[in-house]
Amino acid sequence: MPAAFDFFPARARYATAALVLAVATGAAAQNAADPSSSSPTNSASALKLPENPQIFGQAMPAVVKATAIVNGAVITMTDVDQRLALLAIANEGRLPADQIDELRQQVLRNLIDETLQIQAAKTAEIEVTSKDIDRTLERVAQGQKMTTAQLADYLKANNTSIRTLRRQIEGETAWRRLQQQKIENTVSVGDDEVKAVLERLNASKGTQEYRVGEIFLSATSDRMPQTMANANQIIEQLRQGASFPGYARQYSEASTAAVGGDLGWVRPEQLPDQLATVLRTMAPGQISAPIAIPGGVSIIAVQDARKILTADPRNAVLSLKQVSIAFPPGTTRPQAEARVAKFAEAAQNVGGCGGAERIAREFNGEVVQSDQIRLRELPPALQEIMLPLQVGQATRPFGSIEEGVRTLVICGRDEVDPTAPTFDQVFNQLSEERVNLRARRYLRDLRRDAVIEFR
Repeated sequence: MPAAFDFFPARARYATAALVLAVATGAAAQNAADPSSSSPTNSASALKLPENPQIFGQAMPAVVKATAIVNGAVITMTDVDQRLALLAIANEGRLPADQIDELRQQVLRNLIDETLQIQAAKTAEIEVTSKDIDRTLERVAQGQKMTTAQLADYLKANNTSIRTLRRQIEGETAWRRLQQQKIENTVSVGDDEVKAVLERLNASKGTQEYRVGEIFLSATSDRMPQTMANANQIIEQLRQGASFPGYARQYSEASTAAVGGDLGWVRPEQLPDQLATVLRTMAPGQISAPIAIPGGVSIIAVQDARKILTADPRNAVLSLKQVSIAFPPGTTRPQAEARVAKFAEAAQNVGGCGGAERIAREFNGEVVQSDQIRLRELPPALQEIMLPLQVGQATRPFGSIEEGVRTLVICGRDEVDPTAPTFDQVFNQLSEERVNLRARRYLRDLRRDAVIEFR
């Protein structure tokens, strides 16, 4: 069994082997010896084993088959399947059965790249320690309101493992540090370039900019048709509700994969012409068709849009009180609708933020207060409802019989004046763009020089 799959310390393995041997020899002795023998060590009955034992734990495969060998490092089908399970978790378990094989091939390509990145980091004497990984794991667990142990149990219950997540963290950390050492130190941005961007920005005041996510799939000319097909499959899943950041982390070959493909706020002219042309036609919530660009294929998603250096009411910061009511089991739709109608009337006449508690008492509901909520961060449908509301007003009720119905009362509203980015912000953005480009080229060179065998 390869060391990567060896979950038992040596001492435990020996103890397990001894137990198996004892049971085996005990059975043999029982057949050969006098039935009246009272030796407890040679009698299976002395163990008082249950007739129908409940087996705990996961059986390890008898044979772990290699899927690819990358410069001597083995990637197994188990590695692929467990990484695929991570993707399923990110997408709430929704992976299309008819596309599993294609998804598995894409995951394999990502694992090959990850292996190359880790190997390149080790060659450059860049070390990612267990403590480094532990710290990231703790942050991931905290983000899910779990302990690390609870996260491990959750992953196991969903057909993957903490080892798989640790490997992904190692790969992302190694690649980020390698970029810092090999690429970032060689990238330079002149003051004149930054000043030119700021001048263009001020000149473009009032024009549109977009919050964009990107998934980039590299491709040579001969692989372009297959890569386009893979991109179309990803898009189909995204349009059915799959997580864009989740897919970007697993599939994107851009350095932004580690942040879910987030490009931040960009203007079309900051992007390659092929992407800029498509972006200008898109609205928030839309996902593009595959876009052929030099070196591969891009998929872009528009998360938000705004006008440069122009006041936008969606930037307002809100203080809210949420009043929610629940329905007892067995409540019929007519009964629920009657109660919601009364709830809606009460919300319309809330009489200011202080009326939230009164409504909650009247309908046996709950009140939760939240501050520093950007209107832009709320679901689009709620944004449209809340845009015209003033302080002291409440939204129309929303929700369902199953999950309850709620209303939001606006307790405070602070408008945010738009400001131009600072010199440092523009400098950092230009640097990041150049690092991303060189990182793609560096990974391409690693692939070209690698010895990769498929089994």
